[in-house]
Amino acid sequence: MPHLTQHEVMTMFLALAVLLGTAKLAGELMQKLGQPSVLGEILAGILLGPTLLGHFRPQIYAALFPSTGAMPIVLETVTTIGVVFFLLTAGLEIDLRSIFRQGKSALLVSFFGVIIPFALGFAAAGAFPRFLGAEAGASRLIFALFVGTALSISALPVIAKILMDLNLIRTEMGTVVMSSAMFDDLVGWILFSMILGMMNAGSHSFGGVKRTILLVAAFTLLALTVVRWLIDKILPFIQAHTSWPGGVLGFIFTLTLAGAAFAEFAGIHAVFGAFITGIAVGESTHLRKRTSEHIHSIVTNVFAPFFFASIGLRTNFVSNFNLGITATVIGVACLGKLLGAGWGAHLGGMDRRTSWGVGLAMNARGAMEMILGLLALQAGLIRETMFVALVVMALFTSLVSAPAIHFLLRRRRVLTLKDTVTTKLFLPAMKFRTKDEALQHMCEVAADAVSNAPERFLRLVLERERVVPSGWENSLAVPHARVGGLPHPIVVIGKSEAGIDFDARDGKLSRLIILILTGDNQAQHDLLGDAGEMFSRKEAIDQVLEASTFVELVAALNAPVK
Repeated sequence: MPHLTQHEVMTMFLALAVLLGTAKLAGELMQKLGQPSVLGEILAGILLGPTLLGHFRPQIYAALFPSTGAMPIVLETVTTIGVVFFLLTAGLEIDLRSIFRQGKSALLVSFFGVIIPFALGFAAAGAFPRFLGAEAGASRLIFALFVGTALSISALPVIAKILMDLNLIRTEMGTVVMSSAMFDDLVGWILFSMILGMMNAGSHSFGGVKRTILLVAAFTLLALTVVRWLIDKILPFIQAHTSWPGGVLGFIFTLTLAGAAFAEFAGIHAVFGAFITGIAVGESTHLRKRTSEHIHSIVTNVFAPFFFASIGLRTNFVSNFNLGITATVIGVACLGKLLGAGWGAHLGGMDRRTSWGVGLAMNARGAMEMILGLLALQAGLIRETMFVALVVMALFTSLVSAPAIHFLLRRRRVLTLKDTVTTKLFLPAMKFRTKDEALQHMCEVAADAVSNAPERFLRLVLERERVVPSGWENSLAVPHARVGGLPHPIVVIGKSEAGIDFDARDGKLSRLIILILTGDNQAQHDLLGDAGEMFSRKEAIDQVLEASTFVELVAALNAPVK
């Protein structure tokens, strides 16, 4: 039976140690600079790969990462497992219920945010396949479909981090962008699974393509219906009769490997099976937040760095960098997303500034494009120049999106909670037991302040509640809505001694409820951002809860932390 020699085992562990250690160190440094850790992990791979180490110290590079023998297979195996588990975490972040609950804005952003960049990428690749790095002999149709798909996918983790850093995650813009990015990821991976099936079956094998499409469609449908239902029923039993978190983690990782195996059987890459499995598991109401955090921590700190660092080992990023191809890919990618997502947001009723902000947020790419590019490179569909261009495009858009949104939306904050709330809008002793009762009363108070209909306010607030629950952490809830035609922002602050269930992520009842109603997106950004900054610590919330009069409330808002 073939096995690794003692020298190969030593080389394997040494190479993996160097790869993981360097990737984590570089990732931590990038996080200190306010950048995604994946950027540092990729740069670590470039440092250790043929671009730098292989060029300046070829003997050390060849000793660590030999191109012959068992070592390339071992490294390929480790990185494949890493990317499979990374797609599991990506699937866990997809909330199908949130996508379906979103209104017209999210639907339009999702649709145009996919179709326009796909069309531009497909047209450019179909017209100039050789210039854009299609491998000799590759099908022009499959190459064009690949480029269109690669340019239409956003990077959900990167987008979420950008929105959180800018205090936009809970705004209307933030919820629309997050739901649209989820939809784009889902559609993009389904499209790419079909393309992989066409590549693996051969462009002239209609029977093979048909088999792959049928298997993928059946797997996706069953996983998101029957399997999802079974997982939701099985999880409580596992949590009750096994040690935590080992039992649940073992169950989820087993399902992921099984889904990956089926995807390979169907004729596509294992990552698609892991992605769909992650969605099915993440939809369970019994999946604990701490379990998801454990999975995310394990994958992002151990498995994912191996994959992202290995990207730098694949090719020489200097000799294979082509300015023309890279500039074209970046230009088409940015133009498609900005026009598509921005236009969709504008058609959905958002103002021009916010619509451009949506387009910039959706333009953030990341790991997904790199994964697609690597799979296409391995399948012989693209040349190394196109692979490098996709990686550079993903890094460039991830880096510029946050500064661009900040520049677009920046202005001196003129709206704060303490300047907006009034004596009549402070409710220090609410006795309501349910969320609906509390919101109805707060909307009546708000409507009375502007001589408006409370039923309209309540309907809009409850619509937002169905999309994203307004419970924050540490007994705080911030329900909000955008009300067209509202003459000025309204903030109602209420306190409940017993607490009211606003479906907070930490499970606590909300004792401080801040209702925010605005007529435009910018005012909503200002007030929600002010709330996020002011109540980032539990002490600030407790101090406001101690206020029994309006004067004490204003004092607490002026100096929220003792």
